[in-house]
Amino acid sequence: MRLVTFAPGKGAALRVGLVRDGDQVVDLAQAGGKPPFDAHDMISLIAAGRKALKWLGGVAAKAKKTLPIEKVRLAAPIPRPRKNVFCVGWNYVEHFEESRVSRLHTVEFPAHPTFFSKVPTTVNGPYDPVPSHAGVTAQLDWEVELGVVIGRRGIDIKEADALKHVFGYTVVNDISAREIQRRHGGQLFKGKGLDGTCPMGPWIVTADEVPDPHALYLTSRVNGVTKQDSNTRYMYFKIPRLIAELSAGMTLEPGDILSTGTPAGVGHARTPPEFMKAGDVLESEIAGLGLLRNKIGN
Repeated sequence: MRLVTFAPGKGAALRVGLVRDGDQVVDLAQAGGKPPFDAHDMISLIAAGRKALKWLGGVAAKAKKTLPIEKVRLAAPIPRPRKNVFCVGWNYVEHFEESRVSRLHTVEFPAHPTFFSKVPTTVNGPYDPVPSHAGVTAQLDWEVELGVVIGRRGIDIKEADALKHVFGYTVVNDISAREIQRRHGGQLFKGKGLDGTCPMGPWIVTADEVPDPHALYLTSRVNGVTKQDSNTRYMYFKIPRLIAELSAGMTLEPGDILSTGTPAGVGHARTPPEFMKAGDVLESEIAGLGLLRNKIGN
């Protein structure tokens, strides 16, 4: 299933929808019957788990009224996460190598994942403009990533059980302000935390439709020129390891989002370095999951 958060018209409140036949949206608030979740809240749907998925299966088959997807406004699937978006640094070996110039201390590939986070106000829609933050940064960089959406609450999750806690997957771009990263001692939080710098979507694809999340092609393009072109099979720390380490002593909850790292091809590691500017169009795509298209605004 492909699940979206959308507004059916200008000024309308956001609600949750089910994408059917690739180009139609079933408005779950108008689908008939009483859903076992709040039809205006994606996290509520995720937390309802199997009950929600069973109900959705019936809706997909029976709903007669749909909306053309090109006529609605898609927001990020989880427009306002309850926590920061959890992120992983340097999870592709080639990206680790190309990024040596920007690191102050780390020399060898880490034995454990490097975690950081992006605040909820970074989350942006799949087709919405990304602020250029002129006067704050001149070095906006692209980082296409596979996003993992947690479906089941858990702490100290074992690797063998980790994928049972995954609700679905989405496309993320961890847009980064590179000079701000360096300005703050090489730590990642501030340079990753500017408003609107985490476009996400265009939907959540439920885990049952992704038989192998470690076999997905991912690409990023700026103004139609390919910048990153790789496959999730090259993740150094696979998703079960990431979930196990992240959940060690820390509870993961339905609706939590884990962005799993970016492959090589980022702008700051190029010769000469390349960064996005106002008017550029950033496309982030994962085969089978979807495409984001965001213009860099003023």
